[in-house]
Parts: sequence; C-alpha cells; structure tokens
Amino acid sequence: MYLTRRHYYIIGGGLLAVALTVSAAALRHRFDPATQPANMGDGVNQPGNTAASDTSPDGSATSVTLPQPAVMPVTLPEHTAIRVTLDQSLATDQSRPGDHFAATVSEPVIVDGQTVIPQGAHAEGLVVDARKSGRLHGRARLELALQSVEVDGQEYDLRTRVRTRVGGDHKKRNLGFMGGGAGGGLLIGALAGGGKGALIGGPIGLGAGATAAFLTGKKDIRLRAETPLRFELAEPVTINLRG
Repeated sequence: MYLTRRHYYIIGGGLLAVALTVSAAALRHRFDPATQPANMGDGVNQPGNTAASDTSPDGSATSVTLPQPAVMPVTLPEHTAIRVTLDQSLATDQSRPGDHFAATVSEPVIVDGQTVIPQGAHAEGLVVDARKSGRLHGRARLELALQSVEVDGQEYDLRTRVRTRVGGDHKKRNLGFMGGGAGGGLLIGALAGGGKGALIGGPIGLGAGATAAFLTGKKDIRLRAETPLRFELAEPVTINLRG
C-alpha cells in the first residue's frame, strides 16, 4: 500500500492526541485530593513534629506561642516583718555608711495562707550609719536597713525601718580601771614611803589606770555571718506571684 503525505499527517495527529490524553489523565490523578494519603495536609502532627509548630494552608510552618503563667500581684502592708540572716560579717570599725551587705530570708513571708517571699530568697541591705567606738568615750553605733529582695527572679525595692545597735557604755569600765589603778598606787606608795608615798602613789596609780582604759576601752559592734536580723516594712510593697 502506498502512503501519501496526507496519510502521514493523519497518523501523526492521532498519535499526538493519544499522548495528550494520557498526560492529562496522569496530571488529574496527581492533583486529585481524593487520591492523596490521609496523613498529608490534614494538620495532624506526625512523629518528629513539635507541639510548638503548625502548618498554615499554604504549606508554610508557623510558630505557636505557649501560654504564660498567670501573674497575681500581692501587696505586703506596712509593718510586715522580714527576717533574714547575714551572708557576711559587719563591724563598726570596718563598715562604712553606704556599704551594701547580702542576706538570706530565714522565714517565709505569708499573706492569707500564701507564701509571698519564700525562705531562702536573696536580699540586699544598706549600712545607713556606722560609728566606731572611742577608747575613753563615744559608744559604737550601727544602723542597717533592708533595700531589696528577689522573688521568682525579679528584684523588688524595699523601704524598711532602720535597725539600730548601740555599743556598750565606757563609763563604769573606765571608772573601774582608774579606781583600781589609783588604789594600787596608794597601796604601793604607802608601803614604800608612808603617808608621803601614798600621796605620790595615788596620782601615779590613777594615770596608770587611765592608760589601761585607753588601751583596752574600745567596744565596737561586730555581727558575724548568719546573725539573725528582723526588719519591718516602712511602706507597702507589691510583689507579683506566678500562678
């Protein structure tokens, strides 16, 4: 059979039509949602996915914000007691006004059955005043105040009443030294030279007693680490508790 050019055109056109039909059918099968696996695009987390992410309709990943704990403000009223122990030593002959000191809350502060400041919370204090003891007169004085406390990682400023400690009085001790020195001088003078010796020995003994009082008369205040202290709020403070 002899095929003309027209026959070739007819055969080629038929083959092209068949090829296009098969391709179209394959594309329809590929994009038909009914033919897709049930675990694709249905929003169900598969093994390996994290709970903090999700998939948007266009296929891009989106982050999910986890809920934050509720915050409840609680106000501690004026006169609330805060008990702490010192983390370091303090002394009137070493500390200076304006120095800071560290402390630890020794008892929880509780309001209506709820712990507002837990035991073990870190606190900071301030040396308001520190005066050395004199040798013959002038009593030592140490004034402290609590300045801040840390709760749940947040620091809160405090205003507390000043705690004051005053050293011992020199008067009785100095009189004891001086009186004892004078008596000793009188005794030694009397034994050495009779009445005249007693008159001379008295002033000498008095001077010796004054010297002893001068050398040993300082009475500074010293607070060792772990010394318990009690402070009282001078004004209310609000602390945010996490639920």
